[in-house]
Amino acid sequence: MKVPLAERIRPKTLDDYISQQHLVGAKGALTQPIKRGIIPSLILWGPPGIGKTTLANIIAKESDRPFYTLSAISSGVKDVRDVINRAKQNDGLFTTKNPILFIDEIHRFSKSQQDSLLGAVEKGWITLIGATTENPSFEVIPALLSRCQVYILNAFSKTDLQQLLQRALKEDAFIASKDIEIKESEALLKISGGDARKLLNIFELIVNSEDEPIVITNDLVLSKIQKNTVLYDKAGEQHYDIISAFIKSIRGSDPNAAVYWLARMIEGGEDVKFIARRLLLLASEDIGNANPTALIMANNTFQAVTTIGFPESRIILSQCAIYLASSPKSNASYEAIKNAQKLVQETGDLSVPLSLRNAPTKLMKELNYGKDYKYAHSFDNNFVEQEFLPDEIASTKLFEPGINSRENAMREFLKKRWNNKYDY
Repeated sequence: MKVPLAERIRPKTLDDYISQQHLVGAKGALTQPIKRGIIPSLILWGPPGIGKTTLANIIAKESDRPFYTLSAISSGVKDVRDVINRAKQNDGLFTTKNPILFIDEIHRFSKSQQDSLLGAVEKGWITLIGATTENPSFEVIPALLSRCQVYILNAFSKTDLQQLLQRALKEDAFIASKDIEIKESEALLKISGGDARKLLNIFELIVNSEDEPIVITNDLVLSKIQKNTVLYDKAGEQHYDIISAFIKSIRGSDPNAAVYWLARMIEGGEDVKFIARRLLLLASEDIGNANPTALIMANNTFQAVTTIGFPESRIILSQCAIYLASSPKSNASYEAIKNAQKLVQETGDLSVPLSLRNAPTKLMKELNYGKDYKYAHSFDNNFVEQEFLPDEIASTKLFEPGINSRENAMREFLKKRWNNKYDY
């Protein structure tokens, strides 16, 4: 089987490594540690095809360390322990320097799999290098994350990608033997989306499908790529950026933008249940009591897409997104719980007033638990004014109704009930 172009011209040294100057340039964060051979356990975070695996290989070579690689897709706890045991035995394979264990897509490891790394990393039996397209804060367990330095790799710039193409033209024997002219490169660069591997794969596909002389133009590239690739990495940072744009569009009451970002996620293969869960949260956080039906709608949407699945569920998601975007908005419930949590953090564990305490035993009743509590249903209109907060924070207002028809009515109700106690 022919080795792909991306593999054939993979850099072997730091001098050949393109991009990521903030990490491996003259003053890069990793340059001196690599040269000195003092490598901490680390996580390389960034989108696909930007050289995470390549950098890990170079780090091992430059620091003269044994190098083991595992893929989180196909490896389990047993594979991790096998490598760790070999490192611990120090049977001549690892005489002076502990080995590097590189785990690709480490975010796919379960908690138990990540736990299996902790002891070896802590004791220095291995130096862990993990590669991930996911935000490590979300996908790597805190105990492991605290033992690793996180370094962010950026997508390749247009200049970097053009440099890669020129390297392929000059350094790869097969490509160099061809009569190739890159007349236009815009389409190549756009479709690659900053992914070097994708760029080189497309370039090689075109070269292999054309007779010489080969003139690369935008039209030729687009004609060879049957489906215009959607830039959406559902396992990377783009995942979070687009869901953020989706939520903010709904919050901003723009159904047009909402369905656009929804389409971006659907075309990118996003999990429909993930989208539905976010709509469920938004219905409470951003709409709340301004339109309580929104939460019912979102919950039914989640149940429906779970039952129906893709592709039909896209219609249900679209209906829900448009409904939520077109609904009145209120974050009053969100603000209320945030205010309440802040107050709890500031005041600590205040005692529950005696009148509100549960009194299931005789002793508790003798201690005045539940004394002077007024049962609301025993009074006119099922209400009687009394204090429900601890004495230290009595009459503190944490909930402020939003400005919309439903919560305006709620405000008037509370005004009448509490005689302006809470300044509604």
